[in-house]
Amino acid sequence: MNFKNRYAGWLQIPLFLAIFLLLCAYYSHAQEAAAPMRLSPDEAVNLAIKNNLSLETSRSSTATKKRASDMSWNQFLPTVDVGGAILRLNEAPQGMTLPMSQFIPGAPDINMGGGSQWRVAGSVSASLNFNYAMIVEMDRLRLDYEKGLVSFEKAKAQLERDVRKAYHNMLLLQENINLLRGSFENAGRQVQMAQANYNAGLAPELTFLQAQVARENLRPVIDQAENGLKLSMAQFAMFLGLDYNTPFELEPVKGNTNFISINVAEMISKAASGKPDIQELRQDILTLNSVKKSTWYRLYTPTLSLSWTADPSFQKDPWKDSWFGDKDNWKQQSGSFRISVGFRLNGLIPYTSEHQGLKTLDDQISTINLGLTQMIRGTEIEIYNTVLALERTRISAQAQAQTVSLAEQSYRLTEQAYQAGLQDYFQVQNAEQSMRQARVQMLEQQFNYLNGLIDLEYSTGVPFGTLSSGNFSSKENQQ
Repeated sequence: MNFKNRYAGWLQIPLFLAIFLLLCAYYSHAQEAAAPMRLSPDEAVNLAIKNNLSLETSRSSTATKKRASDMSWNQFLPTVDVGGAILRLNEAPQGMTLPMSQFIPGAPDINMGGGSQWRVAGSVSASLNFNYAMIVEMDRLRLDYEKGLVSFEKAKAQLERDVRKAYHNMLLLQENINLLRGSFENAGRQVQMAQANYNAGLAPELTFLQAQVARENLRPVIDQAENGLKLSMAQFAMFLGLDYNTPFELEPVKGNTNFISINVAEMISKAASGKPDIQELRQDILTLNSVKKSTWYRLYTPTLSLSWTADPSFQKDPWKDSWFGDKDNWKQQSGSFRISVGFRLNGLIPYTSEHQGLKTLDDQISTINLGLTQMIRGTEIEIYNTVLALERTRISAQAQAQTVSLAEQSYRLTEQAYQAGLQDYFQVQNAEQSMRQARVQMLEQQFNYLNGLIDLEYSTGVPFGTLSSGNFSSKENQQ
């Protein structure tokens, strides 16, 4: 009995170790999963381009158009049809003609003669139609693929623009939350000071209660800001094609923002040819013109048709006689090779659907041209407004930089006065809070300027970072 108990105890040890190891592995995996993903703006953009589902849809559509363009030559392949039938007649009178066309479309009638009631017949045909519109159609498919490339680049540029702006907005939210938390801590210290003064009889109870209310009022503000950051993080994860609850660690903006001189006329000129929306609309016009050209040739040029048919039929009993023993066993009734030219007259009649289809294409091209003109003019106003907004932000940021300098100087002087015993710690806390707030406002101006540059980069079609990197050289600067 003791031996059994001791043996059972040894059996429990491996089970315990297995459970312990599983728990350790789970804890290690949970720790790794909880570790935030550190991302720079460029890394976030690369991840979004790789994983974003909307961009993947555009990429798949472009691949489909590329395949259609690459295989556009297959319309010159002939159409081949093959058919066959085996049948038994109830009676086979002498001289009977069998209407094979009711069994095999296109097959000729067969003179049955005498003999077996079973018959085998086949039909082979090949045809090819050629119209100059087919060559134009190849060009249309190529233009359609190029339009797909433009649409894909537009979608990618929009995604990069949104990711970079969302990145900056989250950094600003984090700084605001840090400021609110600092304000809450400062309010807590004020409550402690008010309570100490109240207990010492140096302040009324109302002062103590007001300090408590001011602190508690900050809690819902902080909660709302944190929830806003969580929602922004979830949306950012969606941009990157990740789970909504993926934690991120963002890199702070390094150095000062580069304020650049911008030539409005030069930006408008770049946008007129480089803005993705304008490029896409121009490609639409090219594609519709190609469709119109293809339709015109299909209606107003003749079509050349080549066809070849063969209709062999087995003349003996298919169950008793060999099918391939003698070539005379097979007979062709009316096989032929034919070359024909046809011309459709409907397009010449003004009221037919074909003729009206061309008119509809003309209207569509005219409408898109008007839309392109409106978009170019709207882009001019958009660029002008963006440059003015950037200039206002630059002036505000420079003024805010002076405010930050004054707030930092005030904090240093207040701290020195506190060390000399001329100020209490409460004044030092207020000076520090003012300095933080000035820095956050300065950061907000910087992010507004960076986001404005990102919008301007998208509108002009230049690579992102061209303006914000400080390496941009305009004609105005060169002069």
